[in-house]
Amino acid sequence: MNSRTLLLRPLLPLGLLLPLTAACGAAAGADGEAAPKTVTVTVGYQSKTINTVTAGTLLRSLGYFEEELEARGKKDGTSYKVEWQDYATGAPITAQMTAGKIDIGSMGDFPLLINAVRGKELKQPTRLVAVTGYNLRGGLNTVVTAPGSAVRSLADLRGKRVSTSVGSAADGTLVRALQRAGIDPDKDIQKLNQQPSVGASALTAGSAEALSQFVAWPGQLAFEGRATALYDGAELNLPTFHGVTVREKFVKERAGVLDDFLRAQRRATDYLREQPVAAAESVAKETGLPAEVVYLYNGANGIATFDPEIRPELVAALKEDVPVLKSAALVGDVDVDAFVDPEPLKRAVQAPAYPKAAAVKPELWLKGQPTTLSFDSPKELLKAAKGADVRAAYVPDALTGTLWFADKAVWVADGAELSAFVTPASAQRYVDGHPGARTIRYADAVGLAS
Repeated sequence: MNSRTLLLRPLLPLGLLLPLTAACGAAAGADGEAAPKTVTVTVGYQSKTINTVTAGTLLRSLGYFEEELEARGKKDGTSYKVEWQDYATGAPITAQMTAGKIDIGSMGDFPLLINAVRGKELKQPTRLVAVTGYNLRGGLNTVVTAPGSAVRSLADLRGKRVSTSVGSAADGTLVRALQRAGIDPDKDIQKLNQQPSVGASALTAGSAEALSQFVAWPGQLAFEGRATALYDGAELNLPTFHGVTVREKFVKERAGVLDDFLRAQRRATDYLREQPVAAAESVAKETGLPAEVVYLYNGANGIATFDPEIRPELVAALKEDVPVLKSAALVGDVDVDAFVDPEPLKRAVQAPAYPKAAAVKPELWLKGQPTTLSFDSPKELLKAAKGADVRAAYVPDALTGTLWFADKAVWVADGAELSAFVTPASAQRYVDGHPGARTIRYADAVGLAS
């Protein structure tokens, strides 16, 4: 756990203060006058789950929440401080929330449902109050294999060891994808329940033949040449997202503080949408992830769309997730409608709604440039990339629209047309349905485009 406490208003010397509780406390100053009351707000986040950055990593680095609380403190005479607690997955955040030790947390859709159930069971009910990043087709989760692996499709996973984090959205993607392919996820594969970092090491070491994980692990492994995409979660065409959950008791006691958080989150979202390259560089600095990987997910045409609004499609997707978790005996019935609470966001944020996401375009990030270039077609991107000092090139999958690294994609030449695909299997399906089409290397695609 990595935590840091930021004091937002000057306090009296520590020696003059009585011990403070996690909620609030007061002390007398040297002149006998009462010192400002202190309130600590504890936020649980996942720094490397980078489609949560507007409620975690980016928000923390920008200091917007602290600014909002400082303004509140000047009005009500309270000194606010924020404690940020960083975790690898949503499960420990839920454990801390149900223990009353974390007030606000962010996690993926499947962990959110577990959060709702555990909170109710342990008499620390929680509410979903905002969204961070989402993909309406499911492209935030990907199954990958080692480079050069003989596993070329889901059918090849029969009898193989597949690493995932049980109870995560990535596990949900794996289960659904296998079921659609006619493979029993409980009997036909050897599922390894592992943390993302452990699973990545297992894939590299050969102790797992495939890895199903959420952002940003698949993109990072592909970028580093340590993995090849096997299955694009967007093929499921089911929304996946991360969101913000809060303890109900905290909302009742500190509704204004929650409003401050949601306003700060909207400000961070504005920043990310208006300055995507700067945001990617900031998140990369905070997390140690390559900025090129961060931009793949969080960029102007990134896999994740950032918008705090709790869209009806996302609520409907949550309800479809319940049976998957029930079949794994991780939850019973879940009252999704009772868990979802859009009112705090409506109350706190009066800004206009974001426009709907436009069609994904290819992008080129040249070295030393603070902005990227967008193109109307993959061929135009390839022409621009030839001979250029390229930092990263991104291209959408021709079928799902999922953005991927151009040099890691599978390219298909079909007459004069050049198309890119995230996985070999999807490229092969296209070739099979288009006589004369053929798969080619990235370098050959650049040559043909020129």
